[in-house]
Amino acid sequence: MIIAVDGPTASGKGTIAKQLAARYGLKRLDTGALYRAVGLAVLDAGGDPANEAAAVAAAEALDLERIDETRIRSSAAGVAASQVAAIPAVRTVLRRAQRAFAADPTGAVLDGRDIGTVICPDATVKLFVTASLAERTRRRLAELQARGETIGFAELERQISERDARDMNRQDSPLRQAEGAHLLDTTSLSIEAAAEAAFALVDAALSSSKT
Repeated sequence: MIIAVDGPTASGKGTIAKQLAARYGLKRLDTGALYRAVGLAVLDAGGDPANEAAAVAAAEALDLERIDETRIRSSAAGVAASQVAAIPAVRTVLRRAQRAFAADPTGAVLDGRDIGTVICPDATVKLFVTASLAERTRRRLAELQARGETIGFAELERQISERDARDMNRQDSPLRQAEGAHLLDTTSLSIEAAAEAAFALVDAALSSSKT
């Protein structure tokens, strides 16, 4: 069973994917972490994340086992991630790793921005998780502040809005709701309520596929 969970920044897709993986006993891959790690690696080397050669080299050198979950969650890493993600050659490199992960016969949950459209178009169940820009900014601000990072609401909202535009308008694998994907708006939902809503959608989809 493959469950594809797509959506924009801070929509709740990562948290929902974790809950789904735990409920159905599946492994999970946060594909956005790959792009964040690549973007951060370019920054660490003093390069420009928008530079194709630097970004591709970082993608080819990426070790999934050595991704620093703490550092890749910074706002700078998020901006860099959307820059490297807009480079087709980078997506080609990381696409191989994602599809290899999904090919495991035990099944998997993958969350990102092009899972249901490109990586796993034949996924058993597809979800598209979203929330309002203001709510997504509030969530990300709380996350960054908890880690001691200082940034204003307006500036963060601008960054997220710009990232949304880059993700949705890039030529290669733009962010969009996949055909057959179930829409889940988490704007007014708690983490628990969002997870329950996701469980209900997946259970209904699985039940329907058996009939």
